[in-house]
Amino acid sequence: MTTETVDTDAGTARITWHRAAEPRLVLALGHGAGGGIEARDLTALAAVLPAHGVTVARVEQPWRVAGKKLAPAPKTLDTGWRGLWPALAAHGVPVISGGRSAGARVACRTARELGAHAVLALAFPLHPPGKPETSRAGELLGSGVPTLVVQGGNDTFGRPAEFPDGPYDLVEIPYGDHGFAVPKRAEISQDEAVAVLTDAVAGWAGSLG
Repeated sequence: MTTETVDTDAGTARITWHRAAEPRLVLALGHGAGGGIEARDLTALAAVLPAHGVTVARVEQPWRVAGKKLAPAPKTLDTGWRGLWPALAAHGVPVISGGRSAGARVACRTARELGAHAVLALAFPLHPPGKPETSRAGELLGSGVPTLVVQGGNDTFGRPAEFPDGPYDLVEIPYGDHGFAVPKRAEISQDEAVAVLTDAVAGWAGSLG
Protein backbone atom coordinates (compact mmCIF):
# COMPACT_ATOMS: atom_id res chain seq x y z
CA MET A 1 0.00 0.00 0.00
CA THR A 2 1.32 3.43 -1.00
CA THR A 3 -0.14 6.94 -0.98
CA GLU A 4 0.09 9.74 -3.49
CA THR A 5 -1.12 13.33 -3.30
CA VAL A 6 -2.50 15.05 -6.38
CA ASP A 7 -3.15 18.76 -6.81
CA THR A 8 -6.50 19.56 -8.41
CA ASP A 9 -8.47 22.74 -9.05
CA ALA A 10 -10.55 21.81 -6.00
CA GLY A 11 -7.51 21.36 -3.73
CA THR A 12 -5.15 18.52 -2.90
CA ALA A 13 -6.55 15.01 -3.24
CA ARG A 14 -4.96 11.79 -1.99
CA ILE A 15 -4.81 8.32 -3.54
CA THR A 16 -4.10 5.18 -1.53
CA TRP A 17 -2.88 2.50 -3.90
CA HIS A 18 -3.39 -1.26 -3.48
CA ARG A 19 -1.49 -2.69 -6.42
CA ALA A 20 -1.97 -5.92 -8.32
CA ALA A 21 1.19 -7.79 -9.32
CA GLU A 22 0.15 -7.77 -12.99
CA PRO A 23 -2.71 -5.26 -13.27
CA ARG A 24 -5.12 -5.37 -16.18
CA LEU A 25 -7.48 -2.79 -14.66
CA VAL A 26 -7.41 0.06 -12.18
CA LEU A 27 -10.48 0.53 -9.99
CA ALA A 28 -10.77 4.05 -8.58
CA LEU A 29 -13.03 4.29 -5.53
CA GLY A 30 -14.32 7.58 -4.20
CA HIS A 31 -15.92 7.87 -0.77
CA GLY A 32 -19.30 9.20 0.27
CA ALA A 33 -20.30 12.55 1.70
CA GLY A 34 -20.47 11.21 5.24
CA GLY A 35 -17.30 9.16 5.46
CA GLY A 36 -13.89 8.36 4.04
CA ILE A 37 -11.96 5.58 2.39
CA GLU A 38 -12.16 3.44 5.53
CA ALA A 39 -15.74 2.48 4.58
CA ARG A 40 -16.51 -1.23 4.83
CA ASP A 41 -16.98 -1.81 1.10
CA LEU A 42 -13.97 0.21 -0.06
CA THR A 43 -11.70 -1.54 2.45
CA ALA A 44 -12.94 -4.98 1.43
CA LEU A 45 -12.48 -4.36 -2.29
CA ALA A 46 -8.97 -3.03 -1.73
CA ALA A 47 -8.10 -6.22 0.14
CA VAL A 48 -9.60 -8.67 -2.38
CA LEU A 49 -9.30 -7.31 -5.92
CA PRO A 50 -5.51 -7.04 -6.37
CA ALA A 51 -5.36 -10.86 -6.37
CA HIS A 52 -7.73 -10.72 -9.37
CA GLY A 53 -5.47 -8.45 -11.40
CA VAL A 54 -7.21 -5.21 -10.39
CA THR A 55 -5.21 -2.41 -8.81
CA VAL A 56 -7.44 -0.51 -6.41
CA ALA A 57 -7.05 3.23 -5.84
CA ARG A 58 -8.98 4.56 -2.86
CA VAL A 59 -9.42 8.27 -3.48
CA GLU A 60 -9.87 10.97 -0.86
CA GLN A 61 -11.48 14.12 -2.20
CA PRO A 62 -9.77 17.44 -1.36
CA TRP A 63 -12.36 18.37 1.26
CA ARG A 64 -11.54 15.23 3.24
CA VAL A 65 -7.79 15.75 2.88
CA ALA A 66 -8.26 19.29 4.19
CA GLY A 67 -10.05 17.97 7.28
CA LYS A 68 -13.45 19.48 6.49
CA LYS A 69 -16.58 17.75 7.75
CA LEU A 70 -19.05 18.78 5.07
CA ALA A 71 -18.81 17.80 1.41
CA PRO A 72 -18.92 20.62 -1.15
CA ALA A 73 -21.34 20.94 -4.04
CA PRO A 74 -21.44 18.19 -6.70
CA LYS A 75 -19.72 20.49 -9.20
CA THR A 76 -16.71 20.80 -6.88
CA LEU A 77 -16.59 17.04 -6.31
CA ASP A 78 -16.54 16.52 -10.07
CA THR A 79 -13.70 19.05 -10.40
CA GLY A 80 -11.62 17.14 -7.89
CA TRP A 81 -12.27 13.83 -9.65
CA ARG A 82 -11.32 15.26 -13.03
CA GLY A 83 -8.12 16.67 -11.60
CA LEU A 84 -6.84 13.37 -10.27
CA TRP A 85 -7.87 11.29 -13.29
CA PRO A 86 -4.47 11.61 -15.04
CA ALA A 87 -2.82 10.00 -12.02
CA LEU A 88 -5.33 7.15 -12.13
CA ALA A 89 -4.80 6.61 -15.87
CA ALA A 90 -1.01 6.89 -15.75
CA HIS A 91 -0.52 3.13 -15.46
CA GLY A 92 -1.59 2.52 -19.03
CA VAL A 93 -4.44 0.12 -18.22
CA PRO A 94 -8.19 0.81 -18.40
CA VAL A 95 -9.69 2.62 -15.40
CA ILE A 96 -13.02 1.75 -13.79
CA SER A 97 -14.51 4.86 -12.22
CA GLY A 98 -16.18 3.95 -8.97
CA GLY A 99 -17.29 5.05 -5.59
CA ARG A 100 -19.87 4.77 -2.86
CA SER A 101 -22.90 7.01 -2.43
CA ALA A 102 -21.87 10.57 -3.43
CA GLY A 103 -18.72 9.06 -4.93
CA ALA A 104 -20.87 6.82 -7.12
CA ARG A 105 -22.72 9.87 -8.39
CA VAL A 106 -19.43 11.56 -9.29
CA ALA A 107 -18.29 8.45 -11.16
CA CYS A 108 -21.52 8.32 -13.16
CA ARG A 109 -21.54 12.03 -14.01
CA THR A 110 -17.95 12.11 -15.29
CA ALA A 111 -17.44 8.64 -16.77
CA ARG A 112 -18.03 9.42 -20.41
CA GLU A 113 -15.98 12.62 -20.56
CA LEU A 114 -13.02 11.06 -18.74
CA GLY A 115 -12.99 7.93 -20.86
CA ALA A 116 -13.72 5.53 -18.01
CA HIS A 117 -13.75 1.87 -18.99
CA ALA A 118 -16.76 1.20 -16.75
CA VAL A 119 -18.50 2.46 -13.59
CA LEU A 120 -18.91 0.75 -10.23
CA ALA A 121 -21.69 2.40 -8.21
CA LEU A 122 -21.74 1.24 -4.60
CA ALA A 123 -24.82 2.23 -2.57
CA PHE A 124 -26.01 4.61 -5.27
CA PRO A 125 -28.20 7.25 -3.57
CA LEU A 126 -31.17 7.05 -5.90
CA HIS A 127 -33.04 9.57 -3.77
CA PRO A 128 -32.80 11.19 -0.31
CA PRO A 129 -34.35 9.02 2.41
CA GLY A 130 -38.11 9.38 2.38
CA LYS A 131 -38.12 11.46 -0.81
CA PRO A 132 -38.46 9.04 -3.73
CA GLU A 133 -39.79 11.85 -5.89
CA THR A 134 -36.31 13.45 -5.87
CA SER A 135 -34.73 10.91 -8.20
CA ARG A 136 -31.12 10.87 -9.31
CA ALA A 137 -31.71 8.06 -11.78
CA GLY A 138 -30.66 10.29 -14.66
CA GLU A 139 -27.07 10.32 -13.41
CA LEU A 140 -26.94 6.54 -13.29
CA LEU A 141 -28.67 6.04 -16.63
CA GLY A 142 -26.40 8.60 -18.25
CA SER A 143 -23.05 7.03 -17.35
CA GLY A 144 -22.59 5.90 -20.94
CA VAL A 145 -20.33 2.96 -20.05
CA PRO A 146 -20.84 -0.54 -18.61
CA THR A 147 -22.10 -0.02 -15.07
CA LEU A 148 -22.55 -2.23 -12.02
CA VAL A 149 -24.70 -1.10 -9.09
CA VAL A 150 -24.26 -2.88 -5.76
CA GLN A 151 -27.14 -1.95 -3.47
CA GLY A 152 -28.25 -2.94 0.01
CA GLY A 153 -31.65 -4.57 0.20
CA ASN A 154 -32.67 -2.14 2.96
CA ASP A 155 -30.92 0.98 1.70
CA THR A 156 -33.14 3.95 2.58
CA PHE A 157 -31.50 5.95 -0.23
CA GLY A 158 -33.04 3.51 -2.71
CA ARG A 159 -33.88 -0.16 -2.43
CA PRO A 160 -33.11 -2.39 -5.42
CA ALA A 161 -36.79 -2.67 -6.42
CA GLU A 162 -36.98 1.12 -6.77
CA PHE A 163 -34.34 1.30 -9.48
CA PRO A 164 -35.60 1.85 -13.03
CA ASP A 165 -34.81 -0.47 -15.89
CA GLY A 166 -31.67 0.59 -17.71
CA PRO A 167 -28.37 -0.42 -19.28
CA TYR A 168 -26.68 -1.49 -16.07
CA ASP A 169 -26.35 -4.54 -13.84
CA LEU A 170 -27.55 -4.54 -10.24
CA VAL A 171 -26.48 -6.84 -7.41
CA GLU A 172 -28.42 -6.81 -4.14
CA ILE A 173 -26.75 -7.29 -0.76
CA PRO A 174 -29.49 -8.96 1.25
CA TYR A 175 -30.57 -7.00 4.34
CA GLY A 176 -27.81 -4.43 3.77
CA ASP A 177 -28.28 -0.77 4.67
CA HIS A 178 -26.59 2.21 2.99
CA GLY A 179 -23.25 1.13 4.43
CA PHE A 180 -23.92 -2.57 3.67
CA ALA A 181 -24.30 -3.34 7.37
CA VAL A 182 -26.70 -6.20 8.06
CA PRO A 183 -28.65 -6.65 11.31
CA LYS A 184 -27.72 -9.48 13.64
CA ARG A 185 -31.09 -11.12 13.02
CA ALA A 186 -30.41 -11.36 9.28
CA GLU A 187 -30.11 -14.72 7.60
CA ILE A 188 -26.56 -13.92 6.49
CA SER A 189 -23.63 -12.71 8.56
CA GLN A 190 -21.78 -9.46 8.02
CA ASP A 191 -18.81 -11.33 6.59
CA GLU A 192 -21.08 -13.20 4.19
CA ALA A 193 -22.66 -9.95 3.05
CA VAL A 194 -19.25 -8.44 2.33
CA ALA A 195 -18.28 -11.59 0.43
CA VAL A 196 -21.36 -11.22 -1.79
CA LEU A 197 -20.14 -7.73 -2.63
CA THR A 198 -16.51 -8.60 -3.32
CA ASP A 199 -17.39 -11.73 -5.29
CA ALA A 200 -19.84 -9.80 -7.44
CA VAL A 201 -17.36 -7.02 -8.21
CA ALA A 202 -14.51 -9.45 -8.90
CA GLY A 203 -16.69 -11.44 -11.30
CA TRP A 204 -17.96 -8.33 -13.06
CA ALA A 205 -14.47 -6.86 -13.41
CA GLY A 206 -13.29 -10.15 -14.85
CA SER A 207 -16.03 -10.01 -17.48
CA LEU A 208 -15.05 -6.60 -18.78
CA GLY A 209 -13.35 -6.68 -22.15
